Amino acid sequence: MAPGGGGVFKEGVDLSYPNKSVNYDISIIKTDKSSSSTKSNKISHDKHGMSSSLNGVHELLQCPSCKNSMYPPIHQCPNGHTLCVNCKNRAHNTCPTCHFDLGDIRCLALEKVAESLELPCRFQSLGCHDIFPYYSKLKHEQSCRFRPYNCPYAGSECTLTGDIPALVTHLKDDHKVDMHDGCTFNHRYVKSNPHEVENATWMLTVFNCYGRQFCLHFEAFQIGMAPVYMAFLRFMGEDSEARKYSYTLEVGGYGRKLTWQGVPRSIRDSHKKVRDSQDGLVIPRGLALFFSGGDGSELKLRVTGRIWRELSM
Repeated sequence: MAPGGGGVFKEGVDLSYPNKSVNYDISIIKTDKSSSSTKSNKISHDKHGMSSSLNGVHELLQCPSCKNSMYPPIHQCPNGHTLCVNCKNRAHNTCPTCHFDLGDIRCLALEKVAESLELPCRFQSLGCHDIFPYYSKLKHEQSCRFRPYNCPYAGSECTLTGDIPALVTHLKDDHKVDMHDGCTFNHRYVKSNPHEVENATWMLTVFNCYGRQFCLHFEAFQIGMAPVYMAFLRFMGEDSEARKYSYTLEVGGYGRKLTWQGVPRSIRDSHKKVRDSQDGLVIPRGLALFFSGGDGSELKLRVTGRIWRELSM
């Protein structure tokens, strides 16, 4: 369940000798009357030659030091070893490959080669089939809707990424999160010694509603010096899809209640980002203890809610 593999390329081109003749096998497409409309100066999409051609060219554009793709300005030492701008700034004017002084030489030829390339999104295997100019590819991948999602489980440093079905299975099997079918819920939260809880977070339930998944979170933190609790909903999908839904949360007791209505936030936003924006049902501790009854030694809150799809969307 590793994040997309459509743009992974293997090393194979020797950059040690800049005068060495290397055949990069870049095919130039020419248009004629008998062929469909094609652009000139693009890499041939022949299925037998495209993979090896792109592998070789992509290797040239990979920084030998950090292994990331290089973007202008691309630097080189007097011996022809290339280096990205970030690694050059860290290299203290010494080539990491041959240890000669770097100077300030631009590799204009390689920058020009990059301009001619069109490459698939690195998340091609996850469903993105668009092709981008080399210099636009990175910007697209940073916001590609097919890029893997981070695990939305709150209160841990889980680094797993994947698509939504994989994350749902992961939450259920590895984090033991409760799964619930339906668009209404009634969740009871009990915590002893609530005064000892200053900063805590819990994912209570994942709801399967309208064929989509929603995560209910509950947080304990402080706003300034005031301790509060907060409940909110996150949508397992893109923000554009999340805006098609609304939800309410309600908590109360002894004839009083607090109600929140809002739009679920996408899991592209971390639970901390949602919490810090206070985009949810915020319950001051004093009021939470009042709702709980008793002598305040135990927090007992019943959070109810409903999710619905906006018809206008």
